Amino acid sequence: MKKVMKKLLLAMLAFALMNGSALAQARIATINLQKVFEKYWRTEQVTAALKDRVAELEKTHKELLDGWKKSKEEYQQLVEDSNNQAVSGAERDRRKKAAEEKFKDLKASEDNITQFERQASVTIGEQKTRLRKNLLDEIKLTIESKAKASNYTLVLDTGSQSYAADPTGPYYTPNVLYWTESGDLTDAVISQLNVGAPLSMPVTDEKPAPPPKAKK
Repeated sequence: MKKVMKKLLLAMLAFALMNGSALAQARIATINLQKVFEKYWRTEQVTAALKDRVAELEKTHKELLDGWKKSKEEYQQLVEDSNNQAVSGAERDRRKKAAEEKFKDLKASEDNITQFERQASVTIGEQKTRLRKNLLDEIKLTIESKAKASNYTLVLDTGSQSYAADPTGPYYTPNVLYWTESGDLTDAVISQLNVGAPLSMPVTDEKPAPPPKAKK
């Protein structure tokens, strides 16, 4: 998102240098994309879906760990039994061999858990990226529709920031330093996106009216 904003700003500057009068006639709108993303009802839906998926993977992970712990306890018991001098040498050898087999199973279980953890991390990362992209694509279409309807030629994200390197420490600076509410599409886009929201899901920040005061 930051790279896209930088490209837009550079394009605007280049356009201005080539044709200052044309830029002066351009209609520019603004929007707080982060606010739109947070207030879009489907964002909550997607977040809930991700949490459910994470919970499923955590449950499986716990089952694998429980199995590993059980195998470890069995291995330790077999090792202890293989050193029991109260049984015959043949029996100790049998138990020692059983302990060696259990150790192999234990290592295989550890490898399986490690592989699962890596795959789970990749799965959640890819799903999060895919779902976020889908949401942003939907938001973008609504922004384009609103901009075209009002004859805006450019829409800037007032919530975007640029990374700035500094000897005393890096910091972020806003890409848009000034704008007016008259050309801001944030609320209009949020309203349009939430037209199809389920009735059970709140889509605004409006606080309920206070209850009427009791008459004395």
